[in-house]
Amino acid sequence: MSTEQHPPHAMQGPQGSPPPEMLFGHPKGLFVCFFTEMWERFSFYGMKALLFLYLIKYHLFTDEFGYNVIGAYGALVYAMPVVGGLLADRYIGMRKAVIFGGILLVLGHLGMAFEGHQAVIVAGEVQRDEQALQVFYLSLALIIVGVGFLKPNISTIVGQLYPESSPKRDSGFTIFYAGINLGATLAPLICAYLGETYGWKYGFGLAGLGMLAGLLVFIRGKKHLQGFAEPRDPARILKKTAGITIEQWIYLSAIGSVIIVWGLIQTHSLVLSISSLLPAVSPVIWFLHSVSLVLALGIGWFMVKHCNPIERQQMSALLLFIVAGLIFFGLYEQTYGSWVAFSDRVMDRNMLGLEWSAGQLTFLGAFFVISLSPIFAWLWPALARKNCDPSKPVKTALGILFAGLSFMVLVLGIQMPLSNGLVSIWFLVAAYFVLEIGELLLSPIGLSAVTQLSVKRVVSLMMGAWFLGTSYSEILAAELNKLAAIDTQGGVISDVPSAMALYEQLFIFSAQIGVVMALVFFALAPLMKKMMHENTATN
Repeated sequence: MSTEQHPPHAMQGPQGSPPPEMLFGHPKGLFVCFFTEMWERFSFYGMKALLFLYLIKYHLFTDEFGYNVIGAYGALVYAMPVVGGLLADRYIGMRKAVIFGGILLVLGHLGMAFEGHQAVIVAGEVQRDEQALQVFYLSLALIIVGVGFLKPNISTIVGQLYPESSPKRDSGFTIFYAGINLGATLAPLICAYLGETYGWKYGFGLAGLGMLAGLLVFIRGKKHLQGFAEPRDPARILKKTAGITIEQWIYLSAIGSVIIVWGLIQTHSLVLSISSLLPAVSPVIWFLHSVSLVLALGIGWFMVKHCNPIERQQMSALLLFIVAGLIFFGLYEQTYGSWVAFSDRVMDRNMLGLEWSAGQLTFLGAFFVISLSPIFAWLWPALARKNCDPSKPVKTALGILFAGLSFMVLVLGIQMPLSNGLVSIWFLVAAYFVLEIGELLLSPIGLSAVTQLSVKRVVSLMMGAWFLGTSYSEILAAELNKLAAIDTQGGVISDVPSAMALYEQLFIFSAQIGVVMALVFFALAPLMKKMMHENTATN
């Protein structure tokens, strides 16, 4: 691999430090983040590919219970970046936040390898290993808090490596996104195979080793981050209160929050009514509402008090991008719920001479992102040179549209079953292909918009807001999944045609959501483009 020299107009590190070393026209720090995130996503998606099936087949929970768990877990795992982004912004810096989050993630993923005894049915009652379930919930809590520290900050570091006006920013984020999906491609193939073939603990355990590899890559690549990820005021975090530094208080509080999340994640199926004027929802959703209210008030206050008119409009445009991300991922996250159940129960999973498990097939999404990313990384600069690059709002609307259309592919598969009465696996392949076109249109562009449109002093916080929107999408996906919840015996169904009809109704409804919301964002695109002020220097 050859290292290219910087052009004269290259970006500078903090305080006039020398330009960073370049690799293939991008700063080397991008590839440190690429490999760190690749291994982190390997661990995350390796576990996620197994999660629903593990709950249904090993612990014999119902579909609805399983959807509630993955919804609550997903909601919390994407809500925590709000806090992690704020603490990195104000105190410990992005590098320390990523390392601390990585340590928690290693512990959490390795804890998932403790599976305990398989549930059994005795006299019509399911008997489960409650001790193992407590370890399971604690492991989820460690992962949730760990992601909160790592996820917003690793993405923000990528944005810091590029000048705001750099034409390579979008392609850099697309390359970074390919790293995410390289890990997400390998993980289901290996972890799901080990988990479903040899034992769940082997799949979960390998995911933990993947996270450890990612942590080591990041620590060793510190010099290539060019100082962008260090604390803003190093002396501040060394000040002591009650004999403990601020930095140490942050880590201790984070460990305490693991205990709180440990309890909170177990309330996923409870319903709590606070007021007769408000709907009764789970404590997890009340927690999300509370975080959202505080965040909305904080962002609103900041926009009024500290932003000029242009910055205010840019921040408002960013909030619309966050809403678009919520809608898109509300559809997308069904791939780990109803799509997994659908492919496990009513699909002929033979392809290329092999029989694939439902967990393994979740690799298709990331596989298509890897396959298509080079095309999109080339496409945007090529279109820009010809002055016909679609605006970010138009790309976002297209992304939502493709998400909706992917569900129609599955509907077509249900309406054209094989001779054995099952759906052909190739319809799932095609659905993922369509869905991932949508993801590449929307998600890396959304991440890029966060770093472009945010005022610099709150960029990590706004990255957290992006992920908070994603956390609501997990709740939306869980509620949509439950529209096709089926009573099973350890994941085995007795009436395939009825199950297919139920999935068909869900997929048609999901497609309608995607198409209608895409039309809304097409209509908003001109206004959003104007609010972005892309040709105006900001911050």
